[in-house]
This record gives sequence, structure tokens and C-alpha cells, in this order.
Amino acid sequence: MKFSAGIQKFLSFGYLFLVVLGILKESLFYYPLGIHILNYSTIMDVLLSPVADLTSHPVVFIAVAILVLFSYFFPVFLARNKHRAIARKMAGLEGKEHLTEGQIADKISSLFAGVLAASLFSFFIGMGYGGGRKQAEHIKKGTAKYDRTINFTTGEREQVFLIGSNSVYYFYVSKDSKIIKIAPVGTIKSIELTHNKMIP
Repeated sequence: MKFSAGIQKFLSFGYLFLVVLGILKESLFYYPLGIHILNYSTIMDVLLSPVADLTSHPVVFIAVAILVLFSYFFPVFLARNKHRAIARKMAGLEGKEHLTEGQIADKISSLFAGVLAASLFSFFIGMGYGGGRKQAEHIKKGTAKYDRTINFTTGEREQVFLIGSNSVYYFYVSKDSKIIKIAPVGTIKSIELTHNKMIP
């Protein structure tokens, strides 16, 4: 049984859905910090946000990959075993013996496209809001790790806790301060990794 129609329908809206998720995730991440991130973002930041989120950490990429693979192969498994009662129950096909092969394929594909969308939505929103709340708490309590040193083009240096960045700005808090600063990328010469950690 082929699921090409369902997959094409999913892919046609997939990227747009990821862009919306990326915007929501970034907005919810910076909201607890009092930053309206869209005011500091370019259209390219918005369009690339899904790719940036998916490649931000191996765990995120692996988790999303597992979700996508599950949402593709599980419907295939159910379709191949549609004669079994448990498979029909899981696919919502009980009492619908009148459906054609194509209708069954569409129903199963649509069902799990919805499951995938809901899973990704929960994952990204939780990661965004939870991450932002965690950063805000660290700054408020003074437990943030000031493990970056920013070298400015003016020759000044600051040891900072780097909150995040995009193609235009860096968002950070200086050591012994709880004030969030926003610096244009052009004012920063380099960033040193004080404790040998990768820049987020």
C-alpha cells in the first residue's frame, strides 16, 4: 500500500508548520526574559529557525527524527495488518469495513500526521518556554554560568552568560549583573569559550 498522497500533503505544509513552530519556540524562549525576539530578527532568521532548532543539539535532532520515522512507519505497519482487530482499533477503523484501500491509507496517514504535528508542537513549545524560564531563573538567582568572554571591536572585554544569538544580535548578561544586554553582531570581534564549551 502506498502513502504517497498523504506524505505529499504532509510535506507541502511541513516546512510552513516548522517555521511557525520555530517562531513560537523563539518567542516563548525570550518572553520570560522580557525580549520581543521578532523585533530583533530578520526574515532569514525566521525562515532558518526550524533548521537552527533541529540542529541545535544532537538530542533534539535524534528525538525529532524518531518522531518522524515513527509517524511514517507505524501507519505502514497498521495498513499491512489492517485485518487484525488491534490494528483496526489503533487506526480507528472499527466498524468501517466499507472503506476502500485508498480511503484506509488516507485515514491512517492523516491520523498519524496529526499525531506527529501534535508531538512536534508539544516538543518545540515545551523546549522554548521551559528553556526561557530556566534561563530567567538562573539570571534572577545569580546562578548563570558566565563562561564566555566577548571581545568588542572597541577593545573592551566582558565575561558574560550568553543567552542566545541570531544573525543580527547577541543577547547576554555581564558577570555580576542581572541586566540583559543586546549587542549588534558588528560590535563584537570574537567570543572566547572560557570553559571550553561550544557556543549555543
